[in-house]
Amino acid sequence: MKAMLFAAGKGTRLKPLTDRHPKCLVTAGKETLLEHGIQNLKRAGVTTIVINIHHFAEQIIDFVTSRDFGLEIELSAEKELLETGGGLLFAAEHFRDEDSFLVCNSDIYSTLDLRTLLEYHHKSNQLATLAVSQRETSRYLRFNEQQLLVGWENCKTNEVVSWNQDPFETRAFNGIQVMSPKIFDYMTDMGERFSTIQVYLNAAQAGESIGAYPMDDSFWIDIGTVAKLESLRTYLKTYQGEDNNPRLD
Repeated sequence: MKAMLFAAGKGTRLKPLTDRHPKCLVTAGKETLLEHGIQNLKRAGVTTIVINIHHFAEQIIDFVTSRDFGLEIELSAEKELLETGGGLLFAAEHFRDEDSFLVCNSDIYSTLDLRTLLEYHHKSNQLATLAVSQRETSRYLRFNEQQLLVGWENCKTNEVVSWNQDPFETRAFNGIQVMSPKIFDYMTDMGERFSTIQVYLNAAQAGESIGAYPMDDSFWIDIGTVAKLESLRTYLKTYQGEDNNPRLD
């Protein structure tokens, strides 16, 4: 089982912590965000992780090569930030021979059991399965009664992408997904820099099944700001008894 872990971003909302360090090497509890992501994937049975890198790439290279995580780690170095879809396409050769693979953001923390997500995906025979929840955000995915993707909306700009008149419900995407390598067929005309969300919308409009996997019973947080990072540190100390290591600053 292989997985992609996105870690190339600049983490501008986490300044000043990211002025001298990549976002994924900020600590929360006893581990960096990157370690939390790697260990969660390892628990799911992943044996190879591809990590995309750009911002302070050398620090990430030094970090992963100086430790034994008990699995294979490969690095995908981006000269320019390619966003999630572009970064995945850039690393596509790692995944084309797989039946399916996991893709996660390194700047999220979740207690979701990824094995259950994988089992659901394999039973559903979908092109991709997206972990979602009912939380407040500015952009939502639309799913029909069969929990299949039928649209997208941006609450701030009132932009809507919709091609289905069936009843729908909105869910927030949580940066965790399983997909088939066939997804790369829908990236051929996207250029170099693009989001996976646009790929999912294109594939769903073409008749592919892009499904929702509700994870409202799991803890989830996007470590996008210093306040969110402190919330995660508090959670880890409260519920897991983890005192914080000296922090990168």
